Amino acid sequence: MKRIVVIGLGNFGSAVADTLARKGHDVIAVDKDQEAADRIANRVAKAVVGDGTEPDILSEVGARGADVAIISTGDDVTASVLAILAAQDLKIPEIYVKVISTPHARAVDKLGVTGTVFPERDTGQRLAESLGSAAVLNYVPLSPGFSVQEMAVPEEWIGRSLRELDLRNAHQVSVVAVHDMLLDEVSGVPDPDARLKDSDTLFIAGTVGNLQKISRLR
Repeated sequence: MKRIVVIGLGNFGSAVADTLARKGHDVIAVDKDQEAADRIANRVAKAVVGDGTEPDILSEVGARGADVAIISTGDDVTASVLAILAAQDLKIPEIYVKVISTPHARAVDKLGVTGTVFPERDTGQRLAESLGSAAVLNYVPLSPGFSVQEMAVPEEWIGRSLRELDLRNAHQVSVVAVHDMLLDEVSGVPDPDARLKDSDTLFIAGTVGNLQKISRLR
């Protein structure tokens, strides 16, 4: 269990705080708006009305010593920068920031945050990739040019094993998990000798270009 402070309780911040709390983490939710704090108060360890850009206020509510800070201040770029500095003043080791534009992302990256989240762009990319191929069921960008996609097993792979397919050498991608859709079981360390079934989906990691080539095989 981690102690996580979420600064900004709009739609994104509230959803993150709620999900983390349900996963058992100690969540401190902070927003300047009383209504926003009240909406989530019964779902997190602590919901506080306060200015998340002020280190003293964050310290008072228990953010000092937190493991992670998640900053989601909407369109207020200045507030997000100040909240980052406040979290850094409290020595919070991991800081993630919701950004609203590429310039915003570049600005906060300069401050040395752990990562940025661009929900609208990332959702659009996933949708575009999924629509671009009937085989692609899900798509998660991990870093520039590198992603993981979930896809149905191409017909020519059914009945063959991952060892036989040798995808690392043949296509420069790696299968990181296999999901048996009938049993709803996920193998996080796939058996290289198990025969692939038409009820399986594959989680495949690789560069965007190589994943696009794979998705055309079906």
